[in-house]
Amino acid sequence: MTSSIQHNFGKQYHDSLPQLGHSLAQLLQFFGAKRLYGVGGDFVANLINALEPSLTVLPSSNEMHAGFSACAQAEVAGLGVCLTTYTVGSLPCISAAALARTEGLPVIFISGAPGENEIAQHSLHHTVHPHTAWNTDLNAALNAFKALGIRAERLQGQRHTGQPNIAAEQCLALMTHAYLHRQPVYIEIPRDLVQQPTQALSLPPSLDSLQGQHLNLSGAELIAANILDKLSKSKAPLLFLGEKLRLNPDLLARLVKLCHQLQLPYAVTWFAKGMVDESDPLCLGCYNGVFSHTPGKIYIETIADYVLEIGTAIFPSDTNNAFGSQTHAIDKHQNKTMLKGTTHREQDIIAVVTLLELGLQHRLEATTKQPQLSAQAAPQDAVAVMGANIEAQQSLSYANLAKVINIAQATLPQPYVFIPEIGNAFFASFELNTLSTELGRSFLANPWYAAMGTSLPYARAVADELAYIGSQVPILIITGDGGFNFQANELINLQKQHANVTILYMRNNVFHLGKAGNAPIYHCNAEGFDPKLLIQAYGGQGHYCQTQAQLIQTLQQTATGGLHLIEIPTSVETQCQSDISRKLNSYIGFKNGDPVASAQWQALCDQA
Repeated sequence: MTSSIQHNFGKQYHDSLPQLGHSLAQLLQFFGAKRLYGVGGDFVANLINALEPSLTVLPSSNEMHAGFSACAQAEVAGLGVCLTTYTVGSLPCISAAALARTEGLPVIFISGAPGENEIAQHSLHHTVHPHTAWNTDLNAALNAFKALGIRAERLQGQRHTGQPNIAAEQCLALMTHAYLHRQPVYIEIPRDLVQQPTQALSLPPSLDSLQGQHLNLSGAELIAANILDKLSKSKAPLLFLGEKLRLNPDLLARLVKLCHQLQLPYAVTWFAKGMVDESDPLCLGCYNGVFSHTPGKIYIETIADYVLEIGTAIFPSDTNNAFGSQTHAIDKHQNKTMLKGTTHREQDIIAVVTLLELGLQHRLEATTKQPQLSAQAAPQDAVAVMGANIEAQQSLSYANLAKVINIAQATLPQPYVFIPEIGNAFFASFELNTLSTELGRSFLANPWYAAMGTSLPYARAVADELAYIGSQVPILIITGDGGFNFQANELINLQKQHANVTILYMRNNVFHLGKAGNAPIYHCNAEGFDPKLLIQAYGGQGHYCQTQAQLIQTLQQTATGGLHLIEIPTSVETQCQSDISRKLNSYIGFKNGDPVASAQWQALCDQA
């Protein structure tokens, strides 16, 4: 005899059960989500209807862009959410999922799926299933996400008529995993479960309660004592901050405060660009060996006698470590302490920093020792030099682009949030001065996985977050024409947002970074294409700049609001490339066995 939930547990309990869709909305809000990015579809329609009353469900121009926007959302808001339909919607998100996996971003990928009552011996639409196959494959998307090392599950419905399903509890476990481990998860939800009752959850009082056990490692006091001893013996110490701190703003703020108490110079890794204010006199900028353009390079490479490295990656990336050139002075420094952070959410680093704060407070009360910065290390000196050297009528190129933007930014009421596109634009952007903004970040890119086509989807998420906090900070996208053409369809959503976005469109009509020949595959644009007309179609304004003075004047105008595109013709000649791109092209040629590039790369490493 079958038993209903009402018969088994009583009517009062049965009536208290929420629908799964309502529980999912409650869970997303608990984890801090305010909006989702996605594309609609038949298998996800019930989910959209269930979530829309509580959360803002925003459209993207395609599913991959929805995933990229969710990645940017995780960077600036702590959690990103992407919503798509079954397989034809979720499979295009694989590139964004790989980005989230490599960058350590908590992104919730949610997909609708066939209802449990639909599974039978026939193939459903959207199923990955050739017409000659004997068996249908309903798990193609699940297996694709799992292949990236991502935790991926399909929610399960009622397995006994007398027991409610535990799909909401499954969701809580998956979202908790994403939050604690800062990793993406994939949740597939059969459409017939959305309106079914699920076992009610008793959520913890706060996200902090999800931590579970506190730090189980011992010895923090010994590590702190060793660091204090080395700091006391050092005449020119340096704090080197890694990319793990991007998603831990509280810890980052404590470390910067510690530097100010001690007058301790600090620098950041390439992957951490934009997480600190580079106008701070103690900040030595963003360091990456021979590729560095930070004014603090001399202090880092020739003066610092002790390095305290905090929050850098356990497994080093060649991108972040001078492309394996052996020119990264901090990698090779002989007097160094590394706190990588091996526990969830940097609990071990926090334990050591807490002890350092206590120990240093005692020492500060007993001594007035304050390490002083070298004059060569102060970033504001470099800004003054750049301002003095501007040639108003000189043609613009990647070689001088950052210098001109820095000068223009210094005249604006609020600094930019920079979003460079992967390619020459990205590497030229490391010479930009990133300043403190209300967003908490002033530079967003994806240098590790390096997926081209993310700058406009990233700008969408940044614009939404800025609107939420009531900020008028301008957004500056820097892109090549090839990267722009990857994603121009996302302009429709920037138009809907009324976003304050300026796009610097660096035009040379080729994919130039790493170019090794003249095959048609490198030619990414048509000579007759006019992007200024395109931006007008989306309600924006088009501009054209050839000289440094023109760009400064135009940036001052466009930063006041609206959607703008500034077309800048730029040559592919070597002298017109940024210094980092010239070096990188030599490195790429060296790795591909080109003899000329190999000689250039060897000479570069010998000089370092």
